[in-house]
Amino acid sequence: MPVDTIRWSGGLEGRVELVDQTLLPGEFSYRECTNAKEVWEAIRNLRVRGAPAIGIAGAMGLVLGLRDAEPSDEDTFQEQLRETKEYLESSRPTAVNLFWALERMERVAEDNRDMSLRELKERLLEEAREIAREDRQTCRAIGRNGRKLLHDGDTVLTHCNAGGLATADYGTALGVLFAATEEGKDISAIADETRPLLQGARLTTWELQHAEIPVTLICDSTAAQVMKEGRVDAVLVGADRIAANGDVANKIGTYGLSVLAAAHDVPFYVAAPVSTFDFDLEDGGDIPIEQRDADEVALLGGRRLAPEDVEIYNPAFDVTPAANVEAIITEEAVVWEPDAERIVEELGEAARAADKPSGKECR
Repeated sequence: MPVDTIRWSGGLEGRVELVDQTLLPGEFSYRECTNAKEVWEAIRNLRVRGAPAIGIAGAMGLVLGLRDAEPSDEDTFQEQLRETKEYLESSRPTAVNLFWALERMERVAEDNRDMSLRELKERLLEEAREIAREDRQTCRAIGRNGRKLLHDGDTVLTHCNAGGLATADYGTALGVLFAATEEGKDISAIADETRPLLQGARLTTWELQHAEIPVTLICDSTAAQVMKEGRVDAVLVGADRIAANGDVANKIGTYGLSVLAAAHDVPFYVAAPVSTFDFDLEDGGDIPIEQRDADEVALLGGRRLAPEDVEIYNPAFDVTPAANVEAIITEEAVVWEPDAERIVEELGEAARAADKPSGKECR
């Protein structure tokens, strides 16, 4: 570790290369994207996933979408930019980093209208690469801030995948484990499978094994039992969107883990960059929750598990109330007992200067 999850290869005429996470753990392979449609498909079908990685993919996808555009004037270019941006935003509605990165790219284009179209395209590619570079630095800082919360000998329960595969290279929640281990602490992990798409079983265990961090895989329904047995010292998860008051949207099942952690007096931590905060949303009730295909629940490895005509409810995320979160670990600071006031106090200018889009309606 770390994993080079997503990268731009070549100059302006190059391409996006991303780890196809649908093939793991059986096959490690990069998928090439040469246009915005291929990036949209990769995001929508979870070939690339994790809020920070989705943001990077969106920014690079915007460059691909505009690279082949031959507008007759600047106004036409800006119109094509808005259309490509909205198209990429439609791939997944919950992860705010996607909207944040695309808004940032749009601002760069607006601020550099005096450039030639070729120069502007090159400037946008530079910005997309900068977003990826910043994410690497951010993840390292989250790891440094979070490692203080873990003690030698701790076992950490984690949900879904918030490692290098979900970011530019190091991870948020798993980045804390990596940093604690690099500091010399003896840390082990319990990864729940994370149904229905098994990101914990397929991806988190794969990353932790490669990092030589001891990991035990459990069924989602085993979490309460391992807490009851005293096997868990902390629960540590990532986030796809955090409201201004500290309510956290993350992979479905996270809310349940927070309730179990409270019942068993286990600290519940969230690790995420400041870019994951959506300060336009007062609380988690307004966070859009993506609804995914029923076959993700009904099928496993292509084999049908449920009757053809059964009704299926498949939200990709749930919202954990801030009251269930002991601390949010960011690159700027650790926010203990988060609420709207503490978040602004601890994150300072990073929070006040944040200009995050409020996202789209629930789908």
